[in-house]
Amino acid sequence: MSVTSEESTGPTAIRPFPIPVTPEAELEALRARITNTRWPDPELVADFSQGVQQAVMQELARYWATEHDLRGFERRLSAVPNFVTEIDGLDIHFIHVRSPHENALPVILTHGWPGSVIELLNIIDRLTNPTAHGGSAAEAFDVVIPSMPGYGYSGKPRDLGWGPVRTARAWDALMTRLGYTSNSHSNSQDVESQDLRDRSVSGRA
Repeated sequence: MSVTSEESTGPTAIRPFPIPVTPEAELEALRARITNTRWPDPELVADFSQGVQQAVMQELARYWATEHDLRGFERRLSAVPNFVTEIDGLDIHFIHVRSPHENALPVILTHGWPGSVIELLNIIDRLTNPTAHGGSAAEAFDVVIPSMPGYGYSGKPRDLGWGPVRTARAWDALMTRLGYTSNSHSNSQDVESQDLRDRSVSGRA
Protein backbone atom coordinates (compact mmCIF):
# COMPACT_ATOMS: atom_id res chain seq x y z
CA MET A 1 0.00 0.00 0.00
CA SER A 2 1.44 3.33 -1.07
CA VAL A 3 0.84 6.20 1.33
CA THR A 4 0.72 9.93 0.95
CA SER A 5 2.82 12.55 2.65
CA GLU A 6 0.83 15.72 1.90
CA GLU A 7 1.63 18.52 4.25
CA SER A 8 1.34 22.23 3.51
CA THR A 9 0.74 25.51 5.30
CA GLY A 10 -1.88 28.24 5.12
CA PRO A 11 -5.68 28.17 4.94
CA THR A 12 -5.71 25.21 2.55
CA ALA A 13 -3.14 23.14 4.45
CA ILE A 14 -3.43 19.37 4.30
CA ARG A 15 -2.44 18.16 7.75
CA PRO A 16 -1.60 14.61 8.85
CA PHE A 17 -4.22 13.35 11.29
CA PRO A 18 -3.18 10.77 13.91
CA ILE A 19 -6.17 8.64 14.92
CA PRO A 20 -6.94 9.47 18.57
CA VAL A 21 -7.12 6.66 21.11
CA THR A 22 -10.28 6.74 23.24
CA PRO A 23 -9.44 6.64 26.98
CA GLU A 24 -10.42 3.37 28.61
CA ALA A 25 -12.40 5.23 31.26
CA GLU A 26 -14.66 6.65 28.53
CA LEU A 27 -15.25 3.19 27.10
CA GLU A 28 -16.11 1.80 30.52
CA ALA A 29 -18.54 4.66 31.15
CA LEU A 30 -20.18 4.06 27.76
CA ARG A 31 -20.53 0.33 28.41
CA ALA A 32 -22.07 1.07 31.81
CA ARG A 33 -24.65 3.44 30.30
CA ILE A 34 -25.59 0.84 27.69
CA THR A 35 -25.83 -1.95 30.25
CA ASN A 36 -28.00 0.21 32.54
CA THR A 37 -30.51 1.10 29.82
CA ARG A 38 -34.08 1.27 31.14
CA TRP A 39 -36.16 -0.50 28.53
CA PRO A 40 -39.80 0.43 27.78
CA ASP A 41 -42.58 -2.12 27.59
CA PRO A 42 -42.17 -4.44 24.58
CA GLU A 43 -44.20 -4.10 21.40
CA LEU A 44 -47.65 -5.71 21.15
CA VAL A 45 -47.11 -7.34 17.74
CA ALA A 46 -44.82 -9.99 16.31
CA ASP A 47 -43.60 -7.89 13.38
CA PHE A 48 -41.97 -4.49 12.87
CA SER A 49 -45.19 -2.52 12.38
CA GLN A 50 -44.65 -0.81 15.76
CA GLY A 51 -40.98 -0.13 15.05
CA VAL A 52 -37.82 -2.05 15.81
CA GLN A 53 -38.58 -4.90 18.20
CA GLN A 54 -37.27 -4.67 21.72
CA ALA A 55 -35.41 -7.98 21.45
CA VAL A 56 -33.49 -6.66 18.44
CA MET A 57 -32.48 -3.51 20.29
CA GLN A 58 -31.49 -5.47 23.38
CA GLU A 59 -29.26 -7.75 21.31
CA LEU A 60 -27.67 -4.71 19.68
CA ALA A 61 -27.06 -3.15 23.09
CA ARG A 62 -25.55 -6.41 24.35
CA TYR A 63 -23.15 -6.44 21.39
CA TRP A 64 -22.05 -2.85 21.97
CA ALA A 65 -21.57 -3.45 25.69
CA THR A 66 -19.68 -6.74 25.47
CA GLU A 67 -18.31 -7.49 22.00
CA HIS A 68 -17.65 -4.36 19.94
CA ASP A 69 -13.88 -4.01 19.40
CA LEU A 70 -13.19 -0.28 19.23
CA ARG A 71 -9.45 -0.86 19.69
CA GLY A 72 -9.42 -3.04 16.60
CA PHE A 73 -11.04 -0.29 14.53
CA GLU A 74 -8.63 2.30 15.93
CA ARG A 75 -5.74 0.08 14.77
CA ARG A 76 -7.27 -0.42 11.33
CA LEU A 77 -7.80 3.30 10.83
CA SER A 78 -4.27 4.07 12.03
CA ALA A 79 -2.89 1.64 9.44
CA VAL A 80 -3.93 3.94 6.58
CA PRO A 81 -2.86 7.57 6.00
CA ASN A 82 -5.33 10.03 7.48
CA PHE A 83 -5.43 13.77 6.88
CA VAL A 84 -7.51 16.86 7.69
CA THR A 85 -7.99 20.02 5.65
CA GLU A 86 -10.32 22.99 6.04
CA ILE A 87 -12.91 23.42 3.30
CA ASP A 88 -15.70 26.01 3.39
CA GLY A 89 -14.94 26.76 7.03
CA LEU A 90 -15.08 23.13 8.15
CA ASP A 91 -12.33 20.62 8.92
CA ILE A 92 -12.73 17.62 6.62
CA HIS A 93 -11.08 14.35 7.61
CA PHE A 94 -10.09 11.97 4.82
CA ILE A 95 -8.07 8.88 4.01
CA HIS A 96 -5.78 9.15 0.99
CA VAL A 97 -3.92 6.14 -0.40
CA ARG A 98 -2.03 6.42 -3.66
CA SER A 99 -1.63 3.37 -5.87
CA PRO A 100 1.90 2.00 -6.44
CA HIS A 101 0.97 1.74 -10.14
CA GLU A 102 1.55 4.60 -12.57
CA ASN A 103 -1.38 6.40 -14.16
CA ALA A 104 -3.84 5.23 -11.50
CA LEU A 105 -7.23 6.93 -11.76
CA PRO A 106 -8.32 9.04 -8.79
CA VAL A 107 -11.55 8.00 -7.09
CA ILE A 108 -13.38 9.58 -4.17
CA LEU A 109 -15.57 7.22 -2.14
CA THR A 110 -18.42 8.50 0.01
CA HIS A 111 -19.62 6.39 2.94
CA GLY A 112 -23.28 5.86 3.79
CA TRP A 113 -25.47 8.56 5.26
CA PRO A 114 -25.28 7.92 8.17
CA GLY A 115 -22.15 5.80 8.30
CA SER A 116 -18.37 6.16 8.39
CA VAL A 117 -15.17 5.56 6.46
CA ILE A 118 -14.88 2.20 8.24
CA GLU A 119 -17.41 0.84 5.73
CA LEU A 120 -14.84 1.26 2.96
CA LEU A 121 -11.58 0.09 4.56
CA ASN A 122 -11.79 -3.42 3.11
CA ILE A 123 -11.70 -2.25 -0.51
CA ILE A 124 -8.75 0.16 -0.34
CA ASP A 125 -6.04 -2.38 -1.15
CA ARG A 126 -8.10 -3.99 -3.90
CA LEU A 127 -8.48 -0.61 -5.60
CA THR A 128 -4.95 0.72 -5.09
CA ASN A 129 -3.13 -2.56 -5.68
CA PRO A 130 -5.29 -4.69 -7.99
CA THR A 131 -2.38 -6.86 -9.13
CA ALA A 132 -2.23 -8.34 -5.62
CA HIS A 133 -5.84 -9.48 -6.03
CA GLY A 134 -5.81 -10.98 -9.52
CA GLY A 135 -6.36 -7.72 -11.41
CA SER A 136 -4.18 -5.62 -13.70
CA ALA A 137 -2.29 -2.38 -13.15
CA ALA A 138 -4.66 -0.70 -15.58
CA GLU A 139 -7.44 -1.17 -13.01
CA ALA A 140 -5.61 0.76 -10.27
CA PHE A 141 -7.00 3.78 -8.43
CA ASP A 142 -5.70 6.45 -6.10
CA VAL A 143 -8.30 6.34 -3.31
CA VAL A 144 -9.71 9.28 -1.34
CA ILE A 145 -12.28 8.55 1.39
CA PRO A 146 -13.55 11.63 3.26
CA SER A 147 -15.68 11.63 6.40
CA MET A 148 -18.87 13.51 5.61
CA PRO A 149 -19.44 16.79 7.49
CA GLY A 150 -20.60 15.98 11.02
CA TYR A 151 -19.44 12.36 10.84
CA GLY A 152 -16.34 10.63 12.17
CA TYR A 153 -13.41 12.98 12.53
CA SER A 154 -14.77 15.73 10.27
CA GLY A 155 -15.98 18.92 11.88
CA LYS A 156 -19.58 19.50 12.90
CA PRO A 157 -21.35 22.13 10.79
CA ARG A 158 -22.40 25.24 12.72
CA ASP A 159 -24.67 26.50 9.98
CA LEU A 160 -27.37 25.08 7.71
CA GLY A 161 -26.94 23.88 4.16
CA TRP A 162 -24.52 20.95 4.35
CA GLY A 163 -26.61 18.76 2.06
CA PRO A 164 -25.57 16.91 -1.11
CA VAL A 165 -24.86 20.06 -3.15
CA ARG A 166 -22.55 21.75 -0.65
CA THR A 167 -20.84 18.48 0.20
CA ALA A 168 -20.25 17.77 -3.50
CA ARG A 169 -18.61 21.18 -3.81
CA ALA A 170 -16.37 20.33 -0.85
CA TRP A 171 -15.39 16.98 -2.42
CA ASP A 172 -14.53 18.77 -5.67
CA ALA A 173 -12.37 21.24 -3.74
CA LEU A 174 -10.68 18.38 -1.90
CA MET A 175 -9.78 16.51 -5.08
CA THR A 176 -8.45 19.70 -6.65
CA ARG A 177 -6.40 20.41 -3.54
CA LEU A 178 -4.88 16.95 -3.78
CA GLY A 179 -3.82 17.66 -7.36
CA TYR A 180 -6.56 15.73 -9.14
CA THR A 181 -7.85 18.24 -11.67
CA SER A 182 -9.49 15.88 -14.20
CA ASN A 183 -10.62 12.30 -14.81
CA SER A 184 -11.75 11.80 -11.21
CA HIS A 185 -14.34 9.15 -10.43
CA SER A 186 -16.70 8.82 -7.49
CA ASN A 187 -18.78 6.20 -5.77
CA SER A 188 -21.39 6.43 -3.01
CA GLN A 189 -23.08 4.09 -0.56
CA ASP A 190 -26.77 5.03 -0.50
CA VAL A 191 -29.48 7.23 -2.00
CA GLU A 192 -28.37 10.51 -0.43
CA SER A 193 -24.72 9.85 -1.24
CA GLN A 194 -25.69 8.69 -4.73
CA ASP A 195 -27.29 12.09 -5.31
CA LEU A 196 -24.09 13.70 -4.04
CA ARG A 197 -22.09 11.60 -6.48
CA ASP A 198 -24.35 12.45 -9.42
CA ARG A 199 -24.10 16.17 -8.70
CA SER A 200 -20.31 15.97 -8.37
CA VAL A 201 -19.81 14.01 -11.59
CA SER A 202 -22.26 16.04 -13.65
CA GLY A 203 -20.95 19.39 -12.45
CA ARG A 204 -24.37 20.32 -10.99
CA ALA A 205 -22.71 20.96 -7.64
